[in-house]
Amino acid sequence: MLAGGGTVAATVPAVAAPAAVDCAVTWGSLDKSGDSVVNRRLVGVRAGEHECYDRLVFDAQGAGADPIKYSVRYVDVLHQDPSDAVVPIKGGAILEISLFSSRYDPATGQPYPALPAVDVTGYRTFREFKVTGGSEGYTQAGLGVRARLPFRVFQTANHLVVDVAHTW
Repeated sequence: MLAGGGTVAATVPAVAAPAAVDCAVTWGSLDKSGDSVVNRRLVGVRAGEHECYDRLVFDAQGAGADPIKYSVRYVDVLHQDPSDAVVPIKGGAILEISLFSSRYDPATGQPYPALPAVDVTGYRTFREFKVTGGSEGYTQAGLGVRARLPFRVFQTANHLVVDVAHTW
C-alpha cells in the first residue's frame, strides 16, 4: 500500500505458453520398401522415444551415400528367415524388418559381430525388438508394437530410420 491509500500492481513478465505439438501423421500402415544394389554392413541399432512416435535406427558402416535396400511391413506372425520357425514377440502387432545387409564377411565367410540388444521397456509404442535371422545377404528383425499404428521409414547417409506413431 502506498501512502495515501493507493496500491501498486505487481508487474509480471508475460511468458508465452509452449506451443502444442501436432502429432497428426499421414504415414499409413502399408508396406514400405527401398531399393539399392549395395549391400551395407549393419554395425549398430538403437531406439529412442519422441513426443509423437518411437524411433528405431539401424547404423550402417561406411561414409557412403548408397541407400540400404529394405522392406518393412506388418505381419500376423514373425517367421525366422530361412528356417521359417515362428519367433514369439511381444506386442499387439509385429513389424518385420528386412535389410539388404549380410551377416557374414564376404572375404572370410565369418559372421560379423551380432547387433546389440535394444531394450524398449517402458516405451509408449514399442514392446520388443529382436534380430531374428537372415540369409542370402539379408538381415531380418522383428519389432513388436502396441497396435497396428502408422509408421514411416527414411534414410540418411549411414542410417535407416523406422518411426512408429503413438496414435493415428
